Amino acid sequence: MGEPAEGRTRTSPLRRFLRIAVSVAIVVGVFAYAIPQIADYSEVWSTLRELTPIELWSLVAATVFNLATYWLVNMSALPGLPLWRSAILTQTTTSVANTVPAGGAVAVGLTYAMLTSWGFDSQAIALYVGVTGIWNVLMKLALPVVALGLLAFTGGVNAALATAAAVGLVALVIALVLFALVLWKKEFARRIGDRLGRIVSALRKPLRRPPVEGWGEGAVDFRKRTIKLVAKRWPALTLSTMVSHLALWLVLLLALRHVGVSERDVSTPATLAVFAFGRLITALPITPGGLGVIELGYIGGLVAAGGPRPEVVAAVLLFRVLTYAVQIPLGGLTYLVWRGGLRRTETRATA
Repeated sequence: MGEPAEGRTRTSPLRRFLRIAVSVAIVVGVFAYAIPQIADYSEVWSTLRELTPIELWSLVAATVFNLATYWLVNMSALPGLPLWRSAILTQTTTSVANTVPAGGAVAVGLTYAMLTSWGFDSQAIALYVGVTGIWNVLMKLALPVVALGLLAFTGGVNAALATAAAVGLVALVIALVLFALVLWKKEFARRIGDRLGRIVSALRKPLRRPPVEGWGEGAVDFRKRTIKLVAKRWPALTLSTMVSHLALWLVLLLALRHVGVSERDVSTPATLAVFAFGRLITALPITPGGLGVIELGYIGGLVAAGGPRPEVVAAVLLFRVLTYAVQIPLGGLTYLVWRGGLRRTETRATA
């Protein structure tokens, strides 16, 4: 299906301004109004100041482990990508996705630019983007079901959570069936690709963008290449994707326990459930990296599960600093590393 259309079309200045304005309004509203209604920032700061050096360093270690797991996911989906380049790719594109409105689309375009500069062809890149996206979506849909299963085992499920789990299970089954049909027969892949193309074209029409073309044949080609990749790498891809999601949850769990939210306050299965449903929020590109929206979702879920308010707010904000804010300067550094290598390559080519 080739390079994404977002990389070739321009967003009007007014639309870009409105998108930024809405994002800023949401972020300001959450941090300046909503969160202070839950807990006073002075109490949150007092809670954070009580962390010991061992607790802080354990959080740093968990954060580093979490970052490294994403590098392994990329290596599993893109044969020939070495660890150090996977790290540069992951951190740079994550930084863009976390800071730019519609950052996910911009990050995909940057992914193409970086991988192309390292010698990967457009088909391999499209396959990598598609497969990692599918595996992440499947994991996001599966986690709430697993978490609610653990809660049911411990007797902590209520009607609302059970309904949410049922919806998640239905969505997971539908996604798995569609993916299986695409891989099973060429004709199914073509039909699904054509149908998705019509849906996307209909969504683009009000934005005065041209309809997409060739999605049916693109799906057939994607199916052929996906079968080859998945047949060899599905165990590594599945395991690395699962570990990457659980490693992120581990940072949240450690933050909660270190600030004083005990197992009695919020059980470990309950934290996994809140985390799992919070991950679903990331599928909605409301603000860059879900800033504000995700914090409010985690805080609301954990407080509803029984967590003390100041400690929960402190833990969630600490978690987001480690897994969101830290990514931004780190990604800026890796971008400079990539640009430096690109300039050296261009210099050698013109010498």
